[in-house]
Order: sequence, then structure tokens, then C-alpha cells
Amino acid sequence: MASAEPQGRRPWQAGVITLLNSNSSLTLNPVSDAKVPARDLPPGPSHRGPNYVRIFDQAIERLHAEGRYRVFIDILRNNGAFPNARCFAGHNGPKPITVWCSNDYLAMGQHPKVIAAMEEALHDCGAGSGGTRNIGGNTHYHIELEAELADLHGKEGALLFTSGYVSNDATLSTLAKILPGCVIFSDEFNHASMIAGIRNSGCQKKIWRHNDLTHLEELLAETDREVPKLIAFESVYSMDGDVAPIHAICDLADKYNALTYIDEVHAVGMYGPHGGGITDRDEAAHRITIIEGTLGKAFGAMGGYIAADARIIDVIRSYAPGFIFTTSLSPVLVAGVLASVKHLKASSVERDGQQAAAACLKQMFRDAGLPVMPSVTHIVPLMVGDPVKAKRISDILLAEYGVYVQPINYPTVPRGTERLRFTPGPAHSETMMRKLTEALVEIWSRLEMKLVA
Repeated sequence: MASAEPQGRRPWQAGVITLLNSNSSLTLNPVSDAKVPARDLPPGPSHRGPNYVRIFDQAIERLHAEGRYRVFIDILRNNGAFPNARCFAGHNGPKPITVWCSNDYLAMGQHPKVIAAMEEALHDCGAGSGGTRNIGGNTHYHIELEAELADLHGKEGALLFTSGYVSNDATLSTLAKILPGCVIFSDEFNHASMIAGIRNSGCQKKIWRHNDLTHLEELLAETDREVPKLIAFESVYSMDGDVAPIHAICDLADKYNALTYIDEVHAVGMYGPHGGGITDRDEAAHRITIIEGTLGKAFGAMGGYIAADARIIDVIRSYAPGFIFTTSLSPVLVAGVLASVKHLKASSVERDGQQAAAACLKQMFRDAGLPVMPSVTHIVPLMVGDPVKAKRISDILLAEYGVYVQPINYPTVPRGTERLRFTPGPAHSETMMRKLTEALVEIWSRLEMKLVA
């Protein structure tokens, strides 16, 4: 690349989707043809030194070359008609699509109780929270929701954060700093937010092979028994759809005097008689030191939280910068989540419908010879094994079939395991699943990819 800044289109304008009038289908162009004036960075103090524009351009070009440049689709969901949505792919108006990769697993983001609660809160106290909780005060909705979440998990207290990412990062980094000489034992498939929290803690970490109890015990046994230990893992691993052996991990924690931290973000609302997650289903919540969850998936809104004994909650509340120095969730969102949690504590209809839909889609994929990966949960991953093909399949589904599913590429999954990840819910009909399966079989044939026996 020349050292001078290139004019015209930029690499980050890639992946623009254009709606063609000729056939009302979507065509995904790798680079926009629009001529956009270049925006220079401010000049440096001299002509010598790094070429910042070139560095940024090359970073984006690397993603294109590896087939993992991310394109974020422009859509609006249709209230009351999930999984139907509108795709604003071009300038000729929206196109109807079906969403197959939403983490709003139970469509609670559109439940009448949730919408009504949010509308009531909006008219009762306005849109925003007014700032951080220590300065703006605790909105009463926050107090109610934390009590409801603590009860959901059988804990003394709970603490709300602005997202599941923040709750993991803030809690793990703070906890390890409070415990002198703490060693964290992390499952190798843990989410990026957990990895970030462990890294930001500055403590020693030991990574154990995914769900490998023998390896975990080896690492625990070789560690000084007198130092604080924390075992961090997830209940449902969302890319593979497998589940952690919670009781066996807790047995090792008891044996080696370790604390336990479980991420239940893909399980809360989804499993257990009250929607408390895998720890609820397996009657293991009382054995876990800290349970972390999200409010943005099965509960249908936004936010994250932890549940633990009152002492730990007070420590994190008092020391975690990610809690203290950020504006708290809008009371409108909190009111919606509160209604969602209360509803799912009492209702299993949504959970049962979701599990039935996942089982049905898995069977359809298997019967059609599509390479569906083994999964014991609501996650339905379809193996592709190539980032370019995964993106191509996703593009064809959207452009020609009105089906939206996002490809999952590195670093979310290891290289060579790129996949499509489907999350059928209670509102996905058998007809929708059949049409999806037929579309995938056609695309597999078009791209000369092999079906399985």
C-alpha cells in the first residue's frame, strides 16, 4: 500500500447490503461503490513517525483477508410478531426477514407484561436513572429486582450491572484483588468477559481443559493449599451447547477449599423449575459461591448481575470500579426485567416451547444430512469449518431466503470450527424450520459441500 492515504472508499465501508429493485432480493457487496470523502486524521508534529491511517487500514484489511470481517445487519424486530423482523439493507425500504440467531431466547422482550411494565415505569419516573447509584441514588426498581434475583438463586443478595460483560469483568477483577495471592482456575472455553476480568485482576491464572475434571484437579493439587483459589466456569457454553459438570466441580472446590464462580448467562430463565438456570435445574445453586447472569437474553431486556451472600455483594458493591463509576440501568429497563423474572419464575410454558423447538430443528437438520453439532441444550450449532463459506452461506440465506443467522468465526470459536449458530424459540414454527432446512440443503449443494450420512 502506498504511504499516502488512499482517497475514496475506505475498507471499513465493506459489507454494505444493497436491496435490488429488480427482484426484491438482497445482494451483499464486499465493498460499497459509494464515493465518500476521505477523513484524514489530524497531522502529527512532523512528517516522521508512524503512519496511523495505514496502520488502521491494514488492521481492517487483515480481517477481510481472513474472511472474518464483521458486518452488523440493520434490522428492526416486529413487536408482537417475533421472530419476524425488517431488514433495512438498502434505500428502497425494509425487507421482511426471519431471525434465527437472537439471544432473546423466549421472546420475553416482546411479552405484553414486559412492555406494559416498561411503559408504566416510563410514565412514572422518566427515562434515565440520573447517574451512578452512589450519587443519583438507588431507583426503587433496582432494589426490587435485586431482591427478586437473589431469591431466584437462593442467595442473600444480588447486584445489578449494565451488562453481563461488565458484571463478569468487574466482579472477577475485583474479587481476585481483594483475595491476597488469589489463583483463578479458568475453563479454556470461558467467555471473553470472564477472560478480561481475570486478566484485569492481575492475579495468577491456570487454564484447565474444557470440562476436564482430571486436569482441573491436577492444577488444584499442585497449587499451595494456603492461597485463595477461585474456580471460574460457565453452565451452558453457548457456541457448542454443552453443559458443565457442576456438582463434580463443586466437589473439587470443597476438597481443595476453593471458591466457585459460575456464568449462567445462557441458562437463566431457560432451565430449572423457576428459571434459575442449570444450577436451579441440578439443585446446585447452594454450592456455588457466586452466580452471574444476564438480563439481555432469556429475560429479554438488558443488564447483568451477580448473586451471592450479602458479604460478597457488599465487597463488590464497595470496590468494583465497573459498578461504582458507571451510570446505572434505566428504571424503564429494570421494570421490564422485573416483570420478566417474575413471570418466568411462575411459568414454564416459554421454556417448554423453546426446548421443543430446539429438539425439532436438530432432528430436521440430522434427517437432512446437515452437520449439526452435538448439543444437549437449546443451542443448535451447524458446523461449516471455513470462515469464508460460513459468511457466504449467511449472505445467501439473507439475500435469497429472508433468513437471518450470523456466522460465528474466530476468535469467538477456534479456527477451523466456524459455524452457524441457530437459536430456535417457542415462536419458530415447524413450517419455518422446514423452509430453513430446505434452504440450507440447497445452499450446501450449490457450494458443493458434503452432507453427512
